Amino acid sequence: MDAFGPEDCALLTADHGCDPTWPGTDHTREYVPLLVFGAMVRAGHRLGTRPTLADAGATVAEALGLPALEKGLSFWGDITCVPRTS
Repeated sequence: MDAFGPEDCALLTADHGCDPTWPGTDHTREYVPLLVFGAMVRAGHRLGTRPTLADAGATVAEALGLPALEKGLSFWGDITCVPRTS
């Protein structure tokens, strides 16, 4: 994080979740962690439960100024201190 510039942002997540109380390693949970950080990310903002992991992809696309994706709803405007202008 010390190497991050003022416009850098990281989004960390997983592709599936596993219940630690369940025997074995089967994918037992639909929910996965999501952590977003960087200087332009609003501290302490909670996104709640997102309807789909595709929201992460839509958010990255918007942050990079790419066209909106067919699936997923970007939460970029919800987490940034300064909205993207381009």
